[in-house]
Amino acid sequence: MEILIRSPKIGEIRGVLDEGSAPKTVAALRQALPLKARAQRWGREIYFATPVRVDLERGAEVVEKGAIGYWPPGQALCLFFGPTPASRNPGEIRPASPVTVVGRILGDAEILDKVADGDPIEILLV
Repeated sequence: MEILIRSPKIGEIRGVLDEGSAPKTVAALRQALPLKARAQRWGREIYFATPVRVDLERGAEVVEKGAIGYWPPGQALCLFFGPTPASRNPGEIRPASPVTVVGRILGDAEILDKVADGDPIEILLV
């Protein structure tokens, strides 16, 4: 299922939620869409709170560039585009704690580096 990620500094980029990778989490996120929040930065990760409350599903301690993850402790959606303060090796992308990978950003995730703390961000179905 395709989504749009919107923020004033980037316009919009597309992503995809993969129901096969985490069916319970993706179903809960789909029901919560559209989401509007204020972006928070943690290294080269953007995250923001959601109303979704789901347990960890197939948790990942390290993710790929462009991964979209759900972080249960913060009920947050996370957009990964590079190393975080928890990364241990060059190029490694490590969340603060395991996340449920729910999808990926289509195209160059580096554009997310333009988004600052407090910027509005919106996620909606295409």
